[in-house]
Amino acid sequence: MRLKLFGLLVLLLFCTSHASAQDIHWSQFNDNPIFQNPANTGDFRGDVRFVGNYRDQWRSVTVPFQTLNFTVDAIPLTRRDVAYGLMVFHDVVGDGNFRTIEIQGNVAKQFLLTPDSTHILRAGLNFGMNHRQLNFDAFYFDNQFNGVQFFPSLPTGEVLTSDARTNMNVGAGFTYQYFDNDRFNFTGGLGVFNINRPNQGFYGDVIRRDVRFTAFGKGIYELNYDWDLVPGFQVSVQGKYREIMVGSSAKYTLVDRLGEYKALYAGLYYRNRDAAFLSLGLDYQALFVGVSYDINFSQLVPASRTRGGIEIAVRYIINRFKPKKIVHRICPDYI
Repeated sequence: MRLKLFGLLVLLLFCTSHASAQDIHWSQFNDNPIFQNPANTGDFRGDVRFVGNYRDQWRSVTVPFQTLNFTVDAIPLTRRDVAYGLMVFHDVVGDGNFRTIEIQGNVAKQFLLTPDSTHILRAGLNFGMNHRQLNFDAFYFDNQFNGVQFFPSLPTGEVLTSDARTNMNVGAGFTYQYFDNDRFNFTGGLGVFNINRPNQGFYGDVIRRDVRFTAFGKGIYELNYDWDLVPGFQVSVQGKYREIMVGSSAKYTLVDRLGEYKALYAGLYYRNRDAAFLSLGLDYQALFVGVSYDINFSQLVPASRTRGGIEIAVRYIINRFKPKKIVHRICPDYI
C-alpha cells in the first residue's frame, strides 16, 4: 500500500514537468501553507502557527522585486475541527514601486473520513482586501523630451483615473490527507483564488483579475532509520499563464527522543523553462528555518547571468500548556 501511494506521487511529479511555466512569487511553496491553499489553515500539530516568508529577486537585472508574507493560524482549544488564520502579503516591484498589499482572513474545517484519522478532508475559505498602488511620478515619458533635453516638469500626456485601487477578494480550497504516521503520509489539494474577479485597472477600462487555480501535492516517505524523502509539486493556472514546480528534499533526523528534536533538509527543485533552485532547512524543536536560491536559465540569462533570487522561510509552532485536572480525594479519618 505504501509503495503504491508513493509511486502515484512520483508519477504526478514527473507528469507535470512537461507543461509550460511562468515566474512565480515563492519557491518554497510548501513552507507558505495558507498562501498556497486556505484549507491548509490549521493543518499542523500544535495550537498556534506563525509563518514568515521573504523573497528578493532579479537584483542582478533591475530594481529588485521584494516580497514579504506573514501568516498566523490557530486551532481553538474548545473545538479542534475548525481553524482560523490571518495572512498579510506585501510586494514591491519595478522602477515605479508597483505595490501590492493583501490582508486575508482564513477559516477551515476538518472532516475525518475514517475514525482512526487515516483519511482526512479539509475545506477552507479566504476573504479580504487587495490594494495596488503605482508611483506614477517615477516614470519618464516621451512627451517630456523636447528632442534635445529631458524635462521632468513637462506634462506626461497620460491620464490616469487613479494611481491606486482597492478591491475585495475571495478564494476557497480543499485538501485530502492520507496519514499513516509522521514518516509516511501524503497531502494534496486544489485552491481557487480571485473567485469574484476584482477590477485591477488603473485607467477607465475595467480589467478583471483572472481566476487562479492552484493544485499541489506533498508527502514524506521513510527511507531508513534516519533518512526520509520529502517530494512535492505545485501547479498554478491563471489565464494564459502556467506556474509549475516539482522536486524533493532529503531529510536527515539528527535527534528525536526525550522531547528533543532536530533535523536537516536539503533539496533540489525545478521550475519548467525558467529556473532550478536549491533549498536548505533546519528543524529545531518547534522552529523551522529554510533558505533557497534560484538559478535562472530562462531567456533572461544574458541579463541575469543565471542569478535569480534568494528566499527565506521561518515557521514557529506554539503548543499551549494543558495542565491535567487533578481531583483531590479526602480519606475518612477512620481509615
